[in-house]
Amino acid sequence: MSFVPGNQQRYLRACMVCSIVQVQQRFIREGCPNCETFLGLQNHPDGVQQCTSQVFEGLITLADPSQSWVARWQRLDGYVPGVYAVKVVGQLPEETIQNIEDAGGRYIPRDGTVHDDDA
Repeated sequence: MSFVPGNQQRYLRACMVCSIVQVQQRFIREGCPNCETFLGLQNHPDGVQQCTSQVFEGLITLADPSQSWVARWQRLDGYVPGVYAVKVVGQLPEETIQNIEDAGGRYIPRDGTVHDDDA
């Protein structure tokens, strides 16, 4: 995530799948760098509204997710370097969850509703 001016911080959103934090326009312009293959957010403002949230807690900056114990703890290893939310509040549409599973992934809510022993 590049520098976000103070007047743009209210446009920050977190992906409900991977929890990366970007400004809304970047999600629309580029999609999610981790989840684009199954979310298809690029050039789809409605998808960005459905699959990202303005309600999130805490921020983690990861320079090398593959080497970070924090990335493993937050299930972020394998993702691109960037800024991630610790907790993301929101509910993905069932269709989106099915798309994730069809692509071979497993959706783990980022709002804390799944415990470590469940995942």
